[in-house]
Amino acid sequence: MAKIKAEDYVKYMTEQFMAYIETPKEERKQTRTSAKERREPWLTHWFGWGPMSVMLWWKGREQRHR
Repeated sequence: MAKIKAEDYVKYMTEQFMAYIETPKEERKQTRTSAKERREPWLTHWFGWGPMSVMLWWKGREQRHR
């Protein structure tokens, strides 16, 4: 793991903070919402496709028995 000097880290964090402050509020909000849309569902993220496939199978089974 690369070691970062304290001065470099403070400089980096200051640059990131200033970039955040300088962007308009609407653009920051749009960036957050688009990032949320691209994220995969929590079920598949934490447990893989197994529980998702069981859930889809179970829903299809319920619809066939009606």
